[in-house]
Order: sequence, then structure tokens, then C-alpha cells
Amino acid sequence: MTGLLGKKIGMTNIFDGEGRFVPVTLIEAGPCLVLGTKTKEKCGYTAAILGYGQKKPSRVKKPQRKWPVRVIKEIRTDRPAAVKAGDRVGINLFKIGNYVDITGTTIGKGFQGGMKRWGWSGGEKGHGSMFHRAPGSIGASSYPSRVHKGKTLPGHMGAVKRTAQNLKIVSIDEEKNIISVKGSVAGHKGGFLVIKHAKKRPPKDDGQEAPSKVKKEAEKK
Repeated sequence: MTGLLGKKIGMTNIFDGEGRFVPVTLIEAGPCLVLGTKTKEKCGYTAAILGYGQKKPSRVKKPQRKWPVRVIKEIRTDRPAAVKAGDRVGINLFKIGNYVDITGTTIGKGFQGGMKRWGWSGGEKGHGSMFHRAPGSIGASSYPSRVHKGKTLPGHMGAVKRTAQNLKIVSIDEEKNIISVKGSVAGHKGGFLVIKHAKKRPPKDDGQEAPSKVKKEAEKK
């Protein structure tokens, strides 16, 4: 397995082993139930279908009452035979020092103006300005008679999928299935997350972080 499903608990600060004050995000990672697998022969790729969270059986459709989970996601895996339907995948997938990529949905902020959404500086602040936070002219006169694509204008802000890469795991609580990662992740408290081994810094076979390109070049010299 290359990842788990989890839930954001919130942020706090801890002291690492070197006495530094580190801001961390607490995440409840798993346990996840394997609902099924996909093979290269049938689907063209290998993956495990994971379920996370619990739902009341009365709140789900009849075919889902066997495993009434709240969130269902596919996680790619290199070894599909390692898991099968009915298995549970836990937090032991990760170790302290590993780097992970965490995907979540950002906090929705509704309809926002250009200054908040795009960081416009705005117009003059004087009483006679008549132009403070409004968009003003957008250049769509007789030419080009349209608004160019990508124009930064007021609109809906937030509630989009974002991935934070290369976050280091600082501590793991196996009893409570909680990991703490250095830095922040997208989403509000209680939001669902996808935690995967970092694509750019995958772990070695012994569970420790893989050496970076700089370290490898230094070792060769």
C-alpha cells in the first residue's frame, strides 16, 4: 500500500528531538477497510479501494450495508496481492521520518471580491476617488469585444482540492492512530484527507527517508 485515508484533527506545536518548536498538524490516519482491489488485467492498473469512517446501516443503500463506510477512495498499489477485500490497513504503513503527500479540500470562503481572492491592491483611498475595491474596466471594448480567459475577477473562492507535498512525519501514536506532520494541510477540522508516501521523496525499504539527490551526489564524490 502507498497510502491511507484519514481525518484532520487540527494544528498544534511540539518540541522535536533537537529542542526546536515545530508547528504540526494532527491527523487520524486509518484504520481503513479494503473494499476491493483492481488488477492490471481487468482495469489496466492496480489499486485498492479503501473505506474510512463509519455510517449507520440505515443511512446507506442496501448493497453497501455489509461495509457502511463514510468515505471511499482508490489508492494505487504496486503489489495488489498484498491486500484483499475485508482486510484492514493501519497506521503501521508509515514510520517517523517518512515524507508524505496529503490531499484535502480547502476551506470554502464563498463569493469573494478581487482584493481578497487575487490580492489586488485596490484603488486610491481618498474620499474623491470613487474607486476603492471595485474591479473597474476589464478592457473589453470594441476590441477584443470579449473578456480574455484567465482574467482575475471576483467569484467563488476555496473548496478546491489541494495537495501539500513532502511533509515530514514527526511523531506517531499507534494506539490512537494519530500521526503529526510538520506544517499545514488543506481543509478544516474534521475534513477528510488522503495520505500517501511522498512521490518525490519515497521511503527506502527499511522505512527511513530516501536520500535526496544532493546527498547521493555527495556520497559519490
